[in-house]
Amino acid sequence: MPAARRRALYLLAALSIVIALFTGRALLFVIAWLVAALLLLARLWTWQSLRGIALRRRTRSRRSQVSRVFRESFSLRRTNRLPKLWLEVRDHSTLPGHRASHVAPSLFGKREYRWTAETVCSVRGEFRLGPVTVVSSDPFGLFQSPRRLGATEKLIVYPRVVEIRRVLLPVGLLSGGDAQRQLTHNITTNASSIRDYVPGDSMNRIHWRSTARTGELMVKEFELDPLVDIWLFCDFSAKSAYDDGSIRRASPGGTIIPSSAQIPPATEEYAVVIAASLAKHFIDDERVLGFGAYSPNRHFVLPDRGDRQLAMVWSALAVAKCTSEMSLREMLSLEAMQFTRGTTLMIITSSLDPGWITEAQVLQRRGIRPFCVFIDPATFNPQLDSSEARGMLQLANIAALIVSKGDDIGLALEQRPI
Repeated sequence: MPAARRRALYLLAALSIVIALFTGRALLFVIAWLVAALLLLARLWTWQSLRGIALRRRTRSRRSQVSRVFRESFSLRRTNRLPKLWLEVRDHSTLPGHRASHVAPSLFGKREYRWTAETVCSVRGEFRLGPVTVVSSDPFGLFQSPRRLGATEKLIVYPRVVEIRRVLLPVGLLSGGDAQRQLTHNITTNASSIRDYVPGDSMNRIHWRSTARTGELMVKEFELDPLVDIWLFCDFSAKSAYDDGSIRRASPGGTIIPSSAQIPPATEEYAVVIAASLAKHFIDDERVLGFGAYSPNRHFVLPDRGDRQLAMVWSALAVAKCTSEMSLREMLSLEAMQFTRGTTLMIITSSLDPGWITEAQVLQRRGIRPFCVFIDPATFNPQLDSSEARGMLQLANIAALIVSKGDDIGLALEQRPI
């Protein structure tokens, strides 16, 4: 529309000059000069309208979770004396459904315009907030001048989590009752040594006897408790991924476009929700938890406990995709040395390849207790048959929980393993 108006004025000015040259009428020259002055004034007005403005966006946290509301507040004000008739803010964030774009009314004096954008997070992942483009125009609507503000931030949306009251795990084996020789940031019952105080150490870590003896602040260092480690090993192999026919993705292998508030019927999403829920359950239970996956790159979080550990696991799961070219058997074979004797290894998979079960038996002979959460792919794709894989799990004496499409995941994980 602005371009059409400008063309009309250009044509009017040109016709006025041509006719004036042939007729010699001064009025037509005046009209041509007025049109030219109007275009110049409009262009200058548009240029200055995007100068002397300050846009600020605020978020309480750059962490959210599926089904939670993400809030972002904006404020727009002018920093010079020239008034702003209107400003349009166009947001280019990648968070699905995030409608932060807005049209601000006239800004006079010291007025500041504010608005808030609220979005229900429907998809897990890492998203970009910003940049924004500010657009303004002159009073006649002849020119529009965009100005891009390139500042961006990252938002991580954690996976959905379901409540789990209990998980009946097989008992791991320990080679004695000694503490594991592994330092931790958390306070446990095993104080192993002392060291000099470092700014940021909490007061309850201070060893007062050593402090009194040396005259310097000394703090205790702790080791992990002699409890069985739990490892979550999540299978994100492309060979193990199965989608229900109703699933739609933004691109092949890309983000799932949700059609409802329920968990999307894809084994990838079920695996992520199960892993995230189990991680929260064990961390809340003050268990030592490790995490491993190829999603598609190798991502391992060494065993530890605490909220920081949970955040690291959730961050890995937020961006996990079933695009790894490696099979579950190859993953277990490569990472076998990560798991120590007595470890409970929870394998979350929908793989029908019997090879990984053979590999799990090898780990079992080393004193590692494999535990499988089997997401039955036959319930996602009726053309598949999972009876052989389920039978092999029983023959291999590997405890397993079966999760089918549409199951209440919290209840399914509380059942007694087969």
